[in-house]
Amino acid sequence: MAVFERTDTMYRILGGLFEGLVKDPSVGPKFVESDIIIKFTISDPDGEIWLSPNNGGEVICGPYGLSPTIEMTLSGDTCHRFWLQEISMPIALAKGLIKAKGPLPKVLKLLPLLKPAYAAYPGIAKENGLEVKGA
Repeated sequence: MAVFERTDTMYRILGGLFEGLVKDPSVGPKFVESDIIIKFTISDPDGEIWLSPNNGGEVICGPYGLSPTIEMTLSGDTCHRFWLQEISMPIALAKGLIKAKGPLPKVLKLLPLLKPAYAAYPGIAKENGLEVKGA
């Protein structure tokens, strides 16, 4: 069974995580400055999450008409494992668990900005009844 039972659950949990990131004073301005649009195409359950630098940084859950700088395709389970730091971006890319289109060096440059999300996600997952090993 998939970690996220339904798309709306995934949007609430991951959308909330990304909202927290773009509003974080140590992350949001740097993301906006990067001027990249990231589209996450997620399967199991199916959905799209967009991160845009527009309007001071915004998160859009669902189809949206922007042209992404980077498109990341992955399963909901892989997304969950990534935020729990059970799998790293380079390993996930090498194993084909995450497929990326676009200038990947731009995304890799943003990885250090994800520390607040790594810290927040286990608690968010647990609050929403998702399995968190060691918790």
